[in-house]
Amino acid sequence: MRDAAALYAGARSGEIGTETTKRDSGMPAINYLTTIHLGEGSAGLLPSECERLGVSRPLLVTDRGVRAAGLIERVPGAADMVVFDATPSNPTETAVREAVAIYQASGCDGVVAVGGGSSIDLAKGVALAATHDGPLARYALVEGGLARITAAMAPVIAVPTTAGTGSEVGRAAILILDDGRKLAILSPHVIPKSAICDPVLTWRLPAGLTAATGMDAISHCLETFMAPAFNPPADAIALDGLTRGWRSIARAVEAPDDRAARLDMMTASLEGAMAFQKGLGCVHSLSHALGGMNPALHHGTLNAVLLPAVIRFNAVSPSFAAENKLARMAAAMGVEADGEAIATAVAGLNRRLGLPSGLGDLGVREEAIPRLVAGALADHCHGTNPRTASADDYRDLILASM
Repeated sequence: MRDAAALYAGARSGEIGTETTKRDSGMPAINYLTTIHLGEGSAGLLPSECERLGVSRPLLVTDRGVRAAGLIERVPGAADMVVFDATPSNPTETAVREAVAIYQASGCDGVVAVGGGSSIDLAKGVALAATHDGPLARYALVEGGLARITAAMAPVIAVPTTAGTGSEVGRAAILILDDGRKLAILSPHVIPKSAICDPVLTWRLPAGLTAATGMDAISHCLETFMAPAFNPPADAIALDGLTRGWRSIARAVEAPDDRAARLDMMTASLEGAMAFQKGLGCVHSLSHALGGMNPALHHGTLNAVLLPAVIRFNAVSPSFAAENKLARMAAAMGVEADGEAIATAVAGLNRRLGLPSGLGDLGVREEAIPRLVAGALADHCHGTNPRTASADDYRDLILASM
């Protein structure tokens, strides 16, 4: 194996990952929260990152697909760890409990996630549940859980094998709880202490997953840029991620060994999540509700399908005109500065990538709309959409996305 330092040459690292909070003055405070290593060969840094964080016996959280693809062996040191590989496609509280039992029985002192957003979110849930008492609902954002999550959380190191969720730098874990709700557990303490973003680990990702996860990244960049919170650094990061993702996603799908495209997608993924600390919106309110209703639905695919209708809905927001948002989004995408043109371009990209054309193709039926509307209205992303959506608005967005 090549020397890790040589493999890492040219990769970027630093303290990045933003969070916007409100102080008594009402002004936003922007903090930089985690260490990221980005570049080819950065996976070789896992042993030294464990040492830096004082993790001597980590639990490796992954899924069976990642393990079967041989990706664990491509991350130095990972194959020697205690392994939990039963991460479901949408992580659940049940799976968290199963992994915590292994963590405690094995005397683990940290968690390493190797996989997509599901594995990383599950790892966050394990790090919380292993160090905090009570059911996970106690720590959900909508249940007042933010104040209950402390620095006692076990350290998490995230090694993404997809370029989409950006969970490796996100302050939330999205989990399906025992009561069936798909909720966010959110806190600065939830952010992984280290994110190792090696695009080499995405080279074997199938075309369909490259498309779906890539559109997840693009949806994060677009939706957080549309969010109304004042956070110019996050907006700039989102636009850079959008530029990279938009120009490279089709190339990554059609030519999976294109190194520049894979690096662009990995960068777009983490930038989308760095930026979405300022908030998301109706796309995610609805995709969370849909995922809670049917855990088999892929989050990135749902975001891709919902995005055109939400862009059309948001385009008339006064904040868009005040901040010239349509023109700035369009410039990053190379399309006409018009809400309809941007929405049409996203729908066209979905078709080119072979993604479903509507929710109906995913098995969603109109009789599910009342439950989906209720879930969207209760979701933590509902309040940060640039245009407040009513129950009727959500119903119309679902019908427009069918």
